[in-house]
Amino acid sequence: MGLKRVASNSRENLDGAISFGEKYVESDSFKNVFREGMALVEEAAGYLEGVGRTEAKKLQPELSFAYATESMRLTTRLMQLASWLLIRRAVNEGEMTMEQAEEEEHKVKLQAIGSLARAKGYDDLPVSMKDLVERSLRFYDRILKLDRMIRDNPEEEKEETDSNNPLSHHIGRLKAAFESDDC
Repeated sequence: MGLKRVASNSRENLDGAISFGEKYVESDSFKNVFREGMALVEEAAGYLEGVGRTEAKKLQPELSFAYATESMRLTTRLMQLASWLLIRRAVNEGEMTMEQAEEEEHKVKLQAIGSLARAKGYDDLPVSMKDLVERSLRFYDRILKLDRMIRDNPEEEKEETDSNNPLSHHIGRLKAAFESDDC
């Protein structure tokens, strides 16, 4: 997962093309996504330390294991998201160089998680916990799509597209932008 290098402050690739992903990360829309992600992290932390802890104590032993499993998965997922968001913001605000971001990015491994196997007893967990898990999974998917757009390498994409259709590269990028659910 490497961040794309850009030429000087123009945020243009060496061939002159402007990356949609990079421009997006500089936009107000990204600021909204950043706030949404950090709010989800705070909400989950508050739940797990407060109401969630109380709810977990009331669970049967076999459900306690499912709760602990999902809690660890949720926490890990949200910490990856928060790290990703903070790295992007730091680069955009000049607090971190691209080289530093690339170094930090190796520690944040966003991967497609698809349909996760749920812990046995998941369906019987508290509704609030399942809601946080589901929302975190949807947000993770949005960020994964955004990450792919940011890491977009036009030269690699050109090789993968149908060489007979000069617009296929642009169509693919538009599809990715509209499939991202308000990234």
